[in-house]
Amino acid sequence: MSLPASDLTKQPDNRTTMDLGAVLPMTAEVRDDHLFIGGVDMVELAREQGTALYVFDEADLVSRMESYRDAFRARYEDSDIIYASKAFLNKEVVRLANAEGMCLDVSGGGELACALSVGFPAERVFVHGNNKTPQELEEAISAGVGRIVVDSRIELARVSEIAGRLGKVQDIYLRITPGVEADTHEYIRTGCEDSKFGFNMRDDFAFTCVGTALETTNVRLAGLHCHIGSQIFALHSFREAAAVMVEFMARIRDEYGHVIEELDLGGGLGVAYTADDRPSSIEDFAEVTCSAVRELCGQHGLPLPRLMVEPGRSLVATPGVTLYTVGILKTLPGIRKYVAVDGGMSDNIRTALYHADYEPTIANKAGQPRTEIVTLCGKHCESGDAVVVDMPLQHPDLGDVVCVFGTGAYCATMASNYNGQPRPAVVFVKDGVARVVTRRETYNDLYQRDL
Repeated sequence: MSLPASDLTKQPDNRTTMDLGAVLPMTAEVRDDHLFIGGVDMVELAREQGTALYVFDEADLVSRMESYRDAFRARYEDSDIIYASKAFLNKEVVRLANAEGMCLDVSGGGELACALSVGFPAERVFVHGNNKTPQELEEAISAGVGRIVVDSRIELARVSEIAGRLGKVQDIYLRITPGVEADTHEYIRTGCEDSKFGFNMRDDFAFTCVGTALETTNVRLAGLHCHIGSQIFALHSFREAAAVMVEFMARIRDEYGHVIEELDLGGGLGVAYTADDRPSSIEDFAEVTCSAVRELCGQHGLPLPRLMVEPGRSLVATPGVTLYTVGILKTLPGIRKYVAVDGGMSDNIRTALYHADYEPTIANKAGQPRTEIVTLCGKHCESGDAVVVDMPLQHPDLGDVVCVFGTGAYCATMASNYNGQPRPAVVFVKDGVARVVTRRETYNDLYQRDL
């Protein structure tokens, strides 16, 4: 793993922090050259809590939950929003999702355990995963989860056996791969034919498996699910997926005599990671999906199903930022300028994994223009360890507090202890108050399991 070659033609943009547009959390502002979020000074917060540090704008997060719920209910009354908890999960975000009346998507036994630990209603939990273990399935069915999204014929048989043994009839969805090529990174494209997820539609495989599910004991086929990928800007991809799914529902009705009651179109709405990104809005996403399902069901003479979507990134990415402290400066003339921070791939693997882009600012120089091109490298023993590659930044000095925007999704949940690095704390900020909702790991935490 190594960094991509430096782009020596890239020029600093001379933007100040407040010029970064859609990457900023809702309450971000600059006061006396310091970055504030939720009314809290990020420089002071970094000094109090230490770095690396995950920070979430709670008002922004709740506002996005409300926007999703209201945008869909206004256009499609029988709709629900399912928070894809793999994007960011701790007890507090589950509490917020519950308070906002959302459902919850879990992709493993640990995520289900988190939800149940804070009293999230099991009947509003949707269980995902391409290889749920028998133990995970038994835990989910025993807990009374609302839906299990079945991913294969082998899993269908497992769910039937476990539900029968527990004396239950489990509501299920079948996950269908609709063959829609979303315009996104190949590692997060999940709806195309070559995918480990779901039932492929080629050679009528998925259709035959619907028949099998309808004949399987101890389960009830409540609906269908698809998910075409993540970080999608082109809304036409969602309409194309809806068209495939509704046509599939019509065929199920015509040939099996079974009306699909629920349709889950997954998530995937993109967000701005750079100041030049122009993602679609939650309102636009709701309009495209709701109008498509209404129109297509009308064309096929189908009753309108209960409609669900599963946002994750578009709820939590922008409200979340990560704070670091600058520890080393190294300039390689004609090659690259390195600014080393006290985190890296252990708290944000996405840059190394996807070559993801982020916008940084120096929180204690937030009102100043970004006049240099730098690479924010991490502290780990890996040449590809970087958080930001060749992006504008204010002139850095040792001890500066750097804020990287848009890190709320798939950073904390994919964090590791590489090189024995304790994972950062998580702080929610709102109305001038900062509260730690996940404490920082300690060295003792790292080795508690060792015998």
